[in-house]
Amino acid sequence: MVDQARARRLAKRISAIVATAIEYEIKDPRLRYVTVTDAKVTGDLREATVYYTVMGPTIDAEPDYAEAAAGLDKARGILRSKVGAGTGVKFTPTLAFSLDKVPEVAREMEELLARARQIDDEVAKVAANATHAGDADPYKTDRDDEADGE
Repeated sequence: MVDQARARRLAKRISAIVATAIEYEIKDPRLRYVTVTDAKVTGDLREATVYYTVMGPTIDAEPDYAEAAAGLDKARGILRSKVGAGTGVKFTPTLAFSLDKVPEVAREMEELLARARQIDDEVAKVAANATHAGDADPYKTDRDDEADGE
């Protein structure tokens, strides 16, 4: 039986161990702008996928994803040793690294929301000067008069 709560706790612990090791212990300059965002562990606790993102050295600079992936691949063994020592599980999970696309997706969503706001503003401007096509009150209010006529 798979204990999902245990898998989530282990994934959270692996994420923290890997992030700390990248920040303080591994001196590879290719990992300088790598940030661990999440980790997932399979139900049998044998494999872990660590999700990461790469920020550029400056706001305008494009991050080097290939160099970061190469640095993580080279540090995989050291990171697995750190995970094994830090978790104390019987079998240390193998580590796989996957680039997290959350920042790019968030940027795209912000652009879509900005475009939707702009279109809403244009519609509001057009609606401000609009008038009804027919009467202002299209519903009959003279129903009492009709009832008396019967």
